[in-house]
Amino acid sequence: MKDVFAPVLSDADVKRLDRVGKRRGRRRPAKVPARLARTSAFAAKRRGLITDSGFERLYRVPGHSLVRVSGRELGTQHRDALYAVFRLPFEKVTVRQEQKSGLQAYVSLMQFNTTWRELLIAMGLTQHVNNVAALHFAFKDIKQVVITVYEGNEERNLELYQMNKLPRDHGRMGNLLQDIEWSGLGLDDQVRISYGDWTASMVVSAKLVSLNADVQFELTSDYAKSFWPYIDSMTEHSWVDEEMLAHLIGRDLWGQGETSHSRGEFRKLCRKAFDDMKRAGGLSEWHVEVRGAGRKKQHRYHHGHKLREENAQMELPMLANAMEPVGAPKKKAFGR
Repeated sequence: MKDVFAPVLSDADVKRLDRVGKRRGRRRPAKVPARLARTSAFAAKRRGLITDSGFERLYRVPGHSLVRVSGRELGTQHRDALYAVFRLPFEKVTVRQEQKSGLQAYVSLMQFNTTWRELLIAMGLTQHVNNVAALHFAFKDIKQVVITVYEGNEERNLELYQMNKLPRDHGRMGNLLQDIEWSGLGLDDQVRISYGDWTASMVVSAKLVSLNADVQFELTSDYAKSFWPYIDSMTEHSWVDEEMLAHLIGRDLWGQGETSHSRGEFRKLCRKAFDDMKRAGGLSEWHVEVRGAGRKKQHRYHHGHKLREENAQMELPMLANAMEPVGAPKKKAFGR
């Protein structure tokens, strides 16, 4: 199989991306599809994930996405691995493949070439072979998952799904990552990763959010890692209601099985998450506003984005950033 590389970006595109990427103190932002930054497809935990191949769950973030995850449950370590992929520059590649009939077919892919070391540096992790092994298994897990995005009327699609009927509007099903190849599992061994059809379609058709990945990888709270992409992508918002935060971790605060005690525990974890986002340099301050009274009182989390005053975050067309040096990695273990 022979690869023929064809660059997607012009020199002007690369320079423009470089300028935008440096705004708001960002050295190497992750170019995440806006839909993925404002969706709930990852459990807010690292351990105890459901690995059954028959796993299927519908995640809903009202006003943004209705997503079905099938194949296994994905957690915080999978989100971080995927965001590391979005942090690195990709190329458009045309691959010539031999068919069983003897004919040749040409397939276009979005892929990038890197090393395990570079991936670990992008995530702020210790450059150690144990982290390489953990990252390898995270990519293996991601490969098992099929993502289905339902477009159209969200309420109608949700109602049909709950009745065990397929939504009739437009949708798309595919994998997050398609092919992952490596020359070995040493730190400097080569790694080649191709976007899956679903991810490539999102990149091509949707705008990208310049996510502050330095903050994302500095966070330690699983809840904070679930909240930050949404908060960082919603540039005009200075508050978020707890119902939205609950949806971002795949939870309905007022749904069946929820109690005053479970909501109290959720709010405790939310406060820790906002403290974590402030500690990591994402937020300058935050406070909670309690609205209403009695059993149905609700909490609204007001926040100040630490870098918002410098430049408003921009949504970008499909681009890839030029590589910039990154400082020494922090001593952290992957998927802890």
